[in-house]
Amino acid sequence: MAQSSVSTTSPAVGRALDILVRLAQGPGPVRAAALARDLGLPRSSVYHILSVLVDRGFVVYVPGEQAYGLGVTSFEIGSAYLRHEPLERLAQPILHQLARQLGQAVHLGILHGNETVYLLKERPGSGPAAEVSLITDIGVRLPSHLTANGRAILASLPDAQVKALYAKRSDFITRTGRGPRTLTELRRDLEQIRTRGWAEEVELVTAGLRSVGTAVFDHNSRPVAALSTTWRTLSYPEPEVVGQALRWGAERLTSRIAGQAPVTR
Repeated sequence: MAQSSVSTTSPAVGRALDILVRLAQGPGPVRAAALARDLGLPRSSVYHILSVLVDRGFVVYVPGEQAYGLGVTSFEIGSAYLRHEPLERLAQPILHQLARQLGQAVHLGILHGNETVYLLKERPGSGPAAEVSLITDIGVRLPSHLTANGRAILASLPDAQVKALYAKRSDFITRTGRGPRTLTELRRDLEQIRTRGWAEEVELVTAGLRSVGTAVFDHNSRPVAALSTTWRTLSYPEPEVVGQALRWGAERLTSRIAGQAPVTR
């Protein structure tokens, strides 16, 4: 699939973009030799461009596979496309319906680095849950490994990307003394989320509250956002009931943005 559309005014820029597109199309990391072959580029040029892209965070090198995958900066740019009004407009009626159905506040959030950023919040019109005090207002940022919203997205990211997001022990912030403290612990939590189909956190963000979240996917089956809801730890409903409701909402929003959920085995 050699490319013939490299810019004549700035070939290096065109080649760098071609490499990023090729990495985005693959199911996992790609070796430099394969990139050179697929794009019809000299290996020396590919290695030089990859070095620059790694330095800027657009690409990460995976030593165990001797291959390259998209980095944090690429993910942030991709997420930014859906960070603005179109995504919120499409999500708002779904969140409104879920808030009424569950009787709880429902949120739309995205990843920004290793933080969850809340873009939209819908509260139920009445009932006890409408009075629950939450810190998850629009624009608030929280550590993604602690929030159900962020954990739902992290569970659908490649391992290499999760590792890049949590490269230091200091990245594992805690708010209540609970939650993963190492990459190994986080990976164990994320594997449970993938098996279950929805994310959960119990008193990781705020004592007395629990949350459930589910991921929303783009056309490449990559997670771009998540829906989540929070309620009192000792209150109804059961997390399984909430998880199923949010999965329905996430599937609807995925469809509305012409996305596709990854195939599960």
